[in-house]
Amino acid sequence: MQKNVPIITIIIPVLNQERFIGRCLRSILSQNFNRDEFEVIVVNDGSTDKTEFALSLFEEEIQIITNDSNEGLPASLNKAIRYVRSPFIVRVDADDFVSRDFLLFLHNFAMHNNYMDAIACDYNIVDNRGEWISRKSCLDEPIACGILFRLDQIIDIGMYDENFLIHEERDLRIRFLKKYKIHRLELPLYRYRRHDTNITNDVKSVKYHFTKLSEKHGDKLD
Repeated sequence: MQKNVPIITIIIPVLNQERFIGRCLRSILSQNFNRDEFEVIVVNDGSTDKTEFALSLFEEEIQIITNDSNEGLPASLNKAIRYVRSPFIVRVDADDFVSRDFLLFLHNFAMHNNYMDAIACDYNIVDNRGEWISRKSCLDEPIACGILFRLDQIIDIGMYDENFLIHEERDLRIRFLKKYKIHRLELPLYRYRRHDTNITNDVKSVKYHFTKLSEKHGDKLD
């Protein structure tokens, strides 16, 4: 792992994703971007499968934070953010993967457009095997990942609300957009994997947390 201060930090929360985490990490570590200029922080949120072993195969290249028990997605994300050393952060979920130029384009776009706050890229939906299904606009159908944030702005809005075990990204986005703006990079650099174990398949939990979101933000929901 690099010793110098990085430019970008990729944060990856993981819970029982032994099947996909390797592909995710390989896509990040093979970036067309100077390896000394980005760091990878993975939070293993109490996984009970072989995720710990899968992460150990990359331990020389990544920083691993292990929760002894499951603390929840937003708590894990906040824990990773507190370890960040760079001015930019971007979240990648453990079952997804990214284009080889993911960091290069996001960083260059940010550096050439200093007036922009956060920058999101478009994404492709893929299936269990990583095969293409469809392309999506990051603004028309936003997701939690593939967004380059400025660390100071994320801290300014209070990071993730740990009360939202689902819809944590929608809550963050609503609060972020009160002060800042998310701009679009019209390139599908992120690969969002759709599969049977996506957390959003838990209909009861999704409904419960959407109710909490409505109570908190009211007419701010889109």
